[in-house]
Amino acid sequence: MPALSLPVLARKGVCAALLGAALLSDAPASARDGRNGALIGGAAAGVIGGLAVGALLNGAAPPPPPPARRVYVEEEPVYVAPPPRRGPICHYERRKVWLDEVEFTYRRVEVCE
Repeated sequence: MPALSLPVLARKGVCAALLGAALLSDAPASARDGRNGALIGGAAAGVIGGLAVGALLNGAAPPPPPPARRVYVEEEPVYVAPPPRRGPICHYERRKVWLDEVEFTYRRVEVCE
């Protein structure tokens, strides 16, 4: 069970005291008090209870602020130079090779730059 903080304990103590006072003061009004005594007593109890509940609600901690919006900042691109070449780059191409004056064929030929 987590430890209770001082404001929580004070709030619970005040609520318990109000509940106890309300239960103990619930004595029926006698005929000698008349209607005015019961009305004034009930009104006073309502005012005191309303003030106590209002104080409890206003004394509560405010809600936490909403979370901050996250902003994505894109970094600048970094140019990375390609590594230096180590010699010629070669590849294969299809080239037309003449067999005689009329006939030809295609062959793969290695071309180096």
